[in-house]
This record gives sequence, C-alpha cells and structure tokens, in this order.
Amino acid sequence: MKNYLKLVNFEFNRCIKLYSVLIGLTIVSQIIAVFVESRQYLSMVNQEVYLNKIPKEAFLSETGGMSMFWVVNNGLFLVPILICISAILFYSFYIWYVEWMGKNSFIYRLLTLPTSRMAIFWSKLTTIALMIFGLVSVQLILLVAESQLLKALISDEFRIDLSIQKISQLSFYLSVLMPKTFLDFLTYYGIGFILLFLLFTAILFERSFRFKGAAIGIGYGVGLFFLFLAPVMARDLFNFNKLYPNEIMILEFILGILVIAISCWTSHYLLNKKVTV
Repeated sequence: MKNYLKLVNFEFNRCIKLYSVLIGLTIVSQIIAVFVESRQYLSMVNQEVYLNKIPKEAFLSETGGMSMFWVVNNGLFLVPILICISAILFYSFYIWYVEWMGKNSFIYRLLTLPTSRMAIFWSKLTTIALMIFGLVSVQLILLVAESQLLKALISDEFRIDLSIQKISQLSFYLSVLMPKTFLDFLTYYGIGFILLFLLFTAILFERSFRFKGAAIGIGYGVGLFFLFLAPVMARDLFNFNKLYPNEIMILEFILGILVIAISCWTSHYLLNKKVTV
C-alpha cells in the first residue's frame, strides 16, 4: 500500500502542470462567459426597455429572464469542458507511453521496483480517476460561484435563479458529468471506467507484442465491451424483450464487474509475464 501511494503521488505530481492549466482555463473561460452573456443581456434590456420604451412585462414575456441557461450554452463555457475531456483521453494514453520515452526508459526502473507490478497499473488508474473527479468538483464549485456572480450582475426583476441540479441539466455535457440520480452516476461513470480498464489492457497488449499486440488489444477491448453491452443490444437490435428493465440493469452490473475482472487479470498477466525489462 505504501509503494502504491508513492506511485500515485509520483504520477499525480507529473501531471500537475497540465492539470493546473486545465483548471485555470476552465475558471477563466467560464467566468468570462458569465460576463459576456450578462453584458449582452443588459444591452438588450437597455435597448428594448429603456430606449424603445417596451414594457418590462412584454420584454420578459418575449425574451425571458436572464439565467444560467444562457451561460452554460455559451461557447466560452463549453469549450474548456471539451478541452478537459480531450486532455484526459490523451493523458490516458500518455500516462503509459511516457514511461518508454527517452534513451533511459523510466519503465525499466518502475518494473524492477520491489513491489507488485499491478501497483503501477492501479496508480495510473487512480491518477486518471483523481483528475476526472477533481475537475468535476471544480466545475461544481464554479457553478455555485457563477450563479452568485450572475446575481451580482443582473437585478432580481430580470433574473431567474436556478438550483445547481437544474443548471446541470441545461447542458448535455453537464448532465453527464453531474448526473441527476445515483443510478445515472453509476451508469455514466461505470461505462467510462470500464472503457478505461479496457484501454489500459489494450495498451499493455501493444507494449507486449508491438504491432500485433495493438490489433489484439483493439479486438480484445471491442469484444469485451460488446459482451458488456450484450443485454442492451439483444433488446434493441433483436427485440429480445424477455427481461424487465431492472433485470437488464442487474445483468449489466454483473457483466460490468466481470469485464473489469477479466481486464484486471489480463493486465496482471501481461505485466508479469510479457512486459519485460
């Protein structure tokens, strides 16, 4: 456990610069989005209500009040989310391949450490998980701060206040990052981590057998993912309706655990038997 925690600390320290840039970009860009949308809305209010003398009630009836809906659908709000998702996907590959870079590949030192080689696997997986949940936590805090900022910029008569839960449902990306129910949380993040396990195993196949391993890894990952989706595919593609929705969810949960277990066993085998120093 001590060696595992040291590896997690090492991995996280190595990505801290990238992580800080992602957090900083998200904060700055989304705060700017609040100011941009507020300025545009106030400009509309000034033009229609105060210059064109349209009654406030008529303006609000036609245009609506200012809310976080305007903000979360602004490009400046959405782009950093997409950048963060892309960066984490890229780093999920990079976190393995960086070990083999350079003349004195660091992977050789890692593989000769007096600890289980799976500690390397788990430390990398934990680092990616920390990055994901850390960014989601930052986004949640930002939504609270942005809501308060909007209150300061827009008067009560022209503003519609929304709860954080409602705000998270205004955007597809936010609804996935911050699911409405615990079941949705298990579904979205469960599928995400299953894909991450399969990706790590596919990378180990490639590292073990090079080009042939890449093909094996892709086929292996696709095959296991289709195994996981088998109940849903049987229902949607072949009209297999003998299972109730709750039974399909339970079966998917069991298959998800099975796929992760197979992926872990395969990764353990590859790290210990095929990836050599």
